[in-house]
Amino acid sequence: MESPLIPNSEKKSDGDGEDGGHVVGEVKKQLFLAGPLIASSLLQNILQVISTMFVGHLGELPLSGASMAFSFAGVSAFGLLMGMGTALDTLCGQSYGAKQYHMLGVHMQRAMLVLTLVGIPLAVIWAYTGEILAALGQDPEISAQAGIYARWMIPVLFAYGLLQCLTRFLQTQNNVVPMMISSGITTLLHLLICWLLVFKSGLGHKGAALAMSISYWLNVILLVLYVKFSPACKKTWTGFSSEALRDIFNFIKLAIPSAVMVCLEFWSFEMLVLLSGLLPNPKLETSVLSISLNTAAMVFMIPFGLSSAISTRVSNELGAGHPKAARLAICVVVALAVTEGLIVGATMTLARNLWGHAYSDEDEVVKYVAIMMPILAISNFVDGIQAVLAGTARGCGWQNIGALVNLGAYYIFGIPSAILLAFVFKIGGKGLWIGIISGLFVQLVSYSTITICTDWEKEAKKARERVYSSTLPIDQVF
Repeated sequence: MESPLIPNSEKKSDGDGEDGGHVVGEVKKQLFLAGPLIASSLLQNILQVISTMFVGHLGELPLSGASMAFSFAGVSAFGLLMGMGTALDTLCGQSYGAKQYHMLGVHMQRAMLVLTLVGIPLAVIWAYTGEILAALGQDPEISAQAGIYARWMIPVLFAYGLLQCLTRFLQTQNNVVPMMISSGITTLLHLLICWLLVFKSGLGHKGAALAMSISYWLNVILLVLYVKFSPACKKTWTGFSSEALRDIFNFIKLAIPSAVMVCLEFWSFEMLVLLSGLLPNPKLETSVLSISLNTAAMVFMIPFGLSSAISTRVSNELGAGHPKAARLAICVVVALAVTEGLIVGATMTLARNLWGHAYSDEDEVVKYVAIMMPILAISNFVDGIQAVLAGTARGCGWQNIGALVNLGAYYIFGIPSAILLAFVFKIGGKGLWIGIISGLFVQLVSYSTITICTDWEKEAKKARERVYSSTLPIDQVF
């Protein structure tokens, strides 16, 4: 007998007619989501750029220390916390689609608790950043500067974890404009805060780290106030609940593979810079690989926004019991990713002889960057399509599969291919990046195969079982 609390979605229209009107409507929904998400991501990343620029005016040593501290922070913590937070893409998105609105607040509270607890051991690691870097063979002076910077950035850890939860809480209910506004306000104020703390307070580079902490917490406070007082969140935030303390293990079971899925990809790109230091002429190779990574990270913000948008669309539609609408959303986002990849790739190729001048006045660097740009264009094209398919995986709750795909793609194919091409075939930094492209291609083929072979009716049923199993006794779910 059907539970009265679980509506039978098969009796309702799936909202999935694949005619032109539905396609146009889906494009509008995804662009409405992706635009503010892209802007929010860019604005949040600019905080680090602003801090680094202010530190750069203090001298080469403080700049090197801050850059190394940021790199260590990304590898040791930011990727992990962001990855764990993506579990809410599945949980909150499917709950919202199933109209179990109060569960979004419960899932967010649960995630906030877990990510805050995870932040404690990470804070201890950050407290010993200088010693860890020195033990790994880094320059003692730079390691000491990085250690000081990281200690002053420890408050960022906890704000960053909470921010991941808040943004996904809002994103999965298609409420993304407030995130863009709060990030914009924070970025503008960060300029003033940095100026005051770096140049006027006498704190120097420590002031830049403290400014990061203040700005991240400011962003958190703005979003907390919005969630608390906005009528748009009235149904999804009903106050603190002891229910958040229940079923924590199930959240962790999804959060861990989510984190692995993100970290495996993040670490593989960081490894390129480390490997470039082992090549002949390491200064040139490392400089160009760093420029390439910065460029790739910047243009990736567009497919990253599309990836977040499709995660929301798929989780919402599956939670609502609309499998064909979810499938249509995937077809649309792949078309958008292909279009974006072609446009950005063409732009990067045409600008290849100019882009290097933005980073260096050395002719050798500029020419090398020009050679790398078409390779980066191909990388962005493949990465953009796999990114939206990875977003689909998060929307469906396939994080376990995603972690295995990323492990195989990067560490069985990508990194070994990069080492082979760079060191055995003597292709250098170009070989490192081509190797990573091979990993991206394996990742794309794997996600495409999984997506094409998926039974979307079955995924919709699984999504609704996941939603209602957290709110009803298990015998009432079926």
